[in-house]
Amino acid sequence: MTSALRNARRIVVKVGSSLVTNEGRGVDAEAVGNWCRQMAVLAGQGREVVMVSSGAIAEGMKRLGWSVRPKEVHELQAAAAVGQMGLAQIYESKLREYGMGSAQVLLTHADLADRERYLNARSTLLTLLTHRVIPVINENDTVVVDEIKFGDNDTLGALVANLVDADALVILTDQRGLYSADPRKDPNARFIDEARAGTPELERMAGGSGSSIGRGGMLTKILAAKRAASSGASTVIAYGRESDVLVRLVDGEAIGTALIAPTQKLAARKQWMVDHLQLRGAVLVDAGAAHKVRDEGKSLLPIGVTEVQGEFHRGDVIAVRGPDGVELARGLANYGSSEARLIARRPSSEFEKLLGYTAEPELIHRDNLVLA
Repeated sequence: MTSALRNARRIVVKVGSSLVTNEGRGVDAEAVGNWCRQMAVLAGQGREVVMVSSGAIAEGMKRLGWSVRPKEVHELQAAAAVGQMGLAQIYESKLREYGMGSAQVLLTHADLADRERYLNARSTLLTLLTHRVIPVINENDTVVVDEIKFGDNDTLGALVANLVDADALVILTDQRGLYSADPRKDPNARFIDEARAGTPELERMAGGSGSSIGRGGMLTKILAAKRAASSGASTVIAYGRESDVLVRLVDGEAIGTALIAPTQKLAARKQWMVDHLQLRGAVLVDAGAAHKVRDEGKSLLPIGVTEVQGEFHRGDVIAVRGPDGVELARGLANYGSSEARLIARRPSSEFEKLLGYTAEPELIHRDNLVLA
């Protein structure tokens, strides 16, 4: 794990409600400022950081004068709407203090299940990172209810790690990490320094609920690590108030529980595409494009496309066929079939004139392309 985090270039950091809001007393500006300072240090090292932050409902409860978490979904959604204002304000002001830009991104699980919205979210987040902006992501609790009812943002953190091809997921919590049993009940409980993500025994160890402020317990973190590992990202679960925890982790210090992904990032992403994506259409490409995709590992540009077959939408999976009609790859299309027909054999400089806008210069980006 030391080398996994030390070598990580793109890191998703998830921080829980009890830490963000100082056990429900409202957004803890000092704590948030501390994490922002550390994220700025990581950015200065050339790393890219995405923050997934809980705390909107707890902050909203404080602003509304509620001392007890309500049970009615519409009241929880109202609290999230109010609290989101304070959460965004504090992250924006603290990151600016350290020379970093910030952006608020509200997502739902449905955004990441729909392939077109998945690509839109991915493109936005990767663009923000290229501009040294740290995205601060939260569940859009004002329009969905699943997260309010059943969990915390641990699952969202894992989904975001998958979305942006993160090298690592760091879950900051109010506990030191994972124990073999509840240390409050079992004096023989053993601390787990490192394990393989997805090991079934970990779920048994992680039984128990979260705090009265957040809704996620250790089990949701173990399951999040399992999900992140599916795309090759390892996870660390650590105490969020540990001094300089993020900086020390990327320096290689062993803090918290490390859950190692069994598969390398690129191989895991390619396998996910092979296993889970259904073919919707195809494009035929010339010999030059076929060579770049197959032999050089390049993205597929529309200028190399000679024919578009079938009807598909942005985010659908399409086959890439060479001049002989034989499939050589498949991947996620950045443009629908009608748009692809318009820009086929055209350079990206003409896309705006032909379509009225430009999404990406590639028809299929190399990160979303797997060879047949």
